[in-house]
Amino acid sequence: MDSPPGNSGTREKILNIMEPTMKIKILSLSALVILALALCLSVTTTPASPKVPAAAVPAAASQPAAAPAALPEPHPEIREAIASLRRAKEHLEHAAHDFGGHRVEAIKAIDESLHQLQDCLKFDKD
Repeated sequence: MDSPPGNSGTREKILNIMEPTMKIKILSLSALVILALALCLSVTTTPASPKVPAAAVPAAASQPAAAPAALPEPHPEIREAIASLRRAKEHLEHAAHDFGGHRVEAIKAIDESLHQLQDCLKFDKD
């Protein structure tokens, strides 16, 4: 299509101005999409129970064929919370500072939380 003679120069000027801007926008969008994909692919799920070294897991061939499947952990989140609280308490007990005077209260709160979670597990077994 031929453009009108009076507008062809203006159109070319606009295109020359917009072209670098569009290239930058396209490159930025491409980089953002690549970054989002990389983050999606790098995300891993955390296991509900602590990792067991491969050497500690018995080989599948050594188990009898008729053995029933192991029952799943009934409350993995509670056991994971207990383990996390124990690690936090250990960290607080051996910390170099007192966290603005809150360390002692935090340790007391952790002890109470541990007690409550252990009671939850005991109650479930009854």
